Amino acid sequence: MTSPAAFSHITDWVFDLDNTLYARECNLFAQIDTRITHYVMGVTQLEFAAARLLQKDYYRDFGTTLNGLMQRHAIDPDHFLNTVHAIDYSPVAPHPELVEAIRALPGRKFILTNGDTGHARSVLDRLGGGDLFDDVHDIRAMTYVPKPHEAAYDGFLSRHGIDPMRAIMFDDLEKNLLVPHNKGMATVQVVAGDDFTHDQVDAWELSRTTGNHVHHVTADLAGFLRAIN
Repeated sequence: MTSPAAFSHITDWVFDLDNTLYARECNLFAQIDTRITHYVMGVTQLEFAAARLLQKDYYRDFGTTLNGLMQRHAIDPDHFLNTVHAIDYSPVAPHPELVEAIRALPGRKFILTNGDTGHARSVLDRLGGGDLFDDVHDIRAMTYVPKPHEAAYDGFLSRHGIDPMRAIMFDDLEKNLLVPHNKGMATVQVVAGDDFTHDQVDAWELSRTTGNHVHHVTADLAGFLRAIN
């Protein structure tokens, strides 16, 4: 049982967006994932299967496929972001319980996402929480250097004057919690249900760890937040 006292020092609450503020099971990111594959095909002239392998390699090795494409193919990041986020947001259902649980948290609330602000606002509007967050720190604010690179966190913490020792980070990818842990932040991995599988999701994207950089794991973010508040 998570004790509320363990979080009494937190003044800044930092959330990833995709597969964190909405359940991975709604498959919103699957739409983006497919559009990214077609984008890689257009850039590289590879067939679908080969483009998909390259896409996932870049995602794993560079933090985002975008970063890999920028490093290896010098693409225009704005064109990429506008293209891959041209999706149907209706799979994200309103979530008043989550919205109220976040609203009740004491202190400031932020989104730290490897996506862009327009995408984040579209998701928040669907959830019903467009006014919840003090700021969305997106991939452009990171100057396109994404999580899990340390620079992504350093720029965010500096911009908002956040003391890591009084902050907490929620993310679906355990590798994105290593730097926050090293800086002194509390960390929570938000995971899919135990039986979730998807042919577009590699095993490492769903992996959970016993490493000490993940302090808490939950498959129910709203319930977790209610319990600690």
